[in-house]
Amino acid sequence: MTGGFSRPAWRVLILAVFALCALSGCSSLLWGPQQAPIVEATVMPVEPASAPVVASAPEAVETGANEPEQPKVPKKPVVKPHKVEPPPPVAAPAPPPPPPPPPPLIVLRTIERSEARALLDSEVQKADGKVVGRAIDMTADAAGKPHEMVVNLQGFLGVGDRKVNFPWSAFHFTPSAKTAPITLNVAATPASAAKSSVVQLPLIDATVERSNGVKVGRVIDVLIDANAQPQAVVLDVNGMVSTERRTIAASWSALRFVTKDKELRPQLDLSDAQINATPPYASDKPIRAVSPAPPPAPAPAAAPAASAPAVASTAVAVSNARAAR
Repeated sequence: MTGGFSRPAWRVLILAVFALCALSGCSSLLWGPQQAPIVEATVMPVEPASAPVVASAPEAVETGANEPEQPKVPKKPVVKPHKVEPPPPVAAPAPPPPPPPPPPLIVLRTIERSEARALLDSEVQKADGKVVGRAIDMTADAAGKPHEMVVNLQGFLGVGDRKVNFPWSAFHFTPSAKTAPITLNVAATPASAAKSSVVQLPLIDATVERSNGVKVGRVIDVLIDANAQPQAVVLDVNGMVSTERRTIAASWSALRFVTKDKELRPQLDLSDAQINATPPYASDKPIRAVSPAPPPAPAPAAAPAASAPAVASTAVAVSNARAAR
């Protein structure tokens, strides 16, 4: 025994203390503090703060049977939108008409060689076919009508040639003839200058002018058809628009015969541009006779607008007709 306790008593005491410590959780007193196990840290995402929840409307409390029923609000009819029709397509305006072409400068008339024959130096024969001379000139009156023909009657071996004027009516023309195209009536007598009171103009070498007095050209020949009617004159326009020699044919109808300084003179209003636009005259090609182009026709005047009294009377008549219905 030690200290009054036997050995078995000490054992019982120690066991009691261990039991008491186990029951009171004081095992740390005996064994010391224990380290907590090491756990890897896990990063948890933090959710953003959500929007505040709106408090729901309080539920309706059931009322008793004695309370009146609330009138029902009629539902608004659903109005369907009308289908908007697209506007009809607008027709594109028609393009403006092209501008009219510029008016022509000249008018050309084609004369075949078989239809007209040059007067100057054409042989003149009798009805039996005998050649008696050559035509060297013709005269015209103020109206542009042929009046006489000047014939150079040939003598013997060139001796005794003389110029004689015969009435225009004494000749017959055959432009397509291969021999003498002019036939003189045997019974024709020379025209007497003393008896003639008609103002005449010799055509060959006559100067043709414009109405303002500017020279156009010189007549070097006249073209005659089968009816003994002049169809054109051949003009030498050398020096008019260029320095080179050039001839053109001008329509006989385009000529005017006016009296100036007590003399009969031919006039033709052909400008330099019109002369340049005229094809040249050639004895072996068809004749292109030129005339000045006529002036353009004036534009038609617009219809006059209805006067105010006429419009007013029409309106009154319409209103009366409607009232009668």
